[in-house]
Amino acid sequence: MTKVIVAGAAGRMGRRIGYMVHQHGGLALAAGFERADSAEVGKDIGELAGVGALGVAVAGSFEAVAAKGDVVIDFTFHEATMQLARKAAKEQKAMVIGTTGLSAENLAELRELSRNFPCVQSPNMAVGVNVLFKIAKKVAGILGDGYDIEIVEAHHRMKKDAPSGTALKLGEMVAEGVGRNLAEVGVYARHGMIGERTDREIGIQTIRAGDIVGEHTVYYCGAGERLEITHRAHSRDNFARGAALAAAWVVNQPNGLYTMFDVLGLQDL
Repeated sequence: MTKVIVAGAAGRMGRRIGYMVHQHGGLALAAGFERADSAEVGKDIGELAGVGALGVAVAGSFEAVAAKGDVVIDFTFHEATMQLARKAAKEQKAMVIGTTGLSAENLAELRELSRNFPCVQSPNMAVGVNVLFKIAKKVAGILGDGYDIEIVEAHHRMKKDAPSGTALKLGEMVAEGVGRNLAEVGVYARHGMIGERTDREIGIQTIRAGDIVGEHTVYYCGAGERLEITHRAHSRDNFARGAALAAAWVVNQPNGLYTMFDVLGLQDL
């Protein structure tokens, strides 16, 4: 059994990750931790995850539980994630990162750190979304420059980063499909007299409202027709289930930085 440590074990995602880890036949929910000042420190991780008492108390730091697990799953906040990745690299502890909002600098550092530990990093762990990434790129390549590409994403009002990491990854994938660089053609807001849309731009627009778990739609709009591809997440369990799959997979890999494409065998599609 692979022993799993859950970062942010008492948070919304942390609890669902704990649940999905417990449901996975090859994983054991060995430990979890929160900030030292969290009111959840000391509570049973199994009860927080909704699987019943496991006799495992939530700790107040990674250091307190580092020796208890083989892999750490982190969906917290980009600054905390990078701090944890540095510690995991030092401990040579495998890691699964689903945190969004990581900067280019963060990802560059993560690639360097992964020389010392195996790590899966993805802006979205859901199986369906990773299939969408591949499909979106292929469709963009098939339709080519004659179609305008727009991406609209919607999330709950508590989400801190915008656009979502998933929307940005979609933007990168469709840009690759038509031979463009998202950093050069991405448009993230439109207001006022902005003039006509250019042929090369790729729009990414954001909605934040209510308790929307996550929705992403890619629009391919041509003369007289449009094609829409949409993924809707109905619960956080999709992300947590993918994280559990990644945790079971990554512990058997050599040091390096991987994505869910590697986990799911989609890399060459």
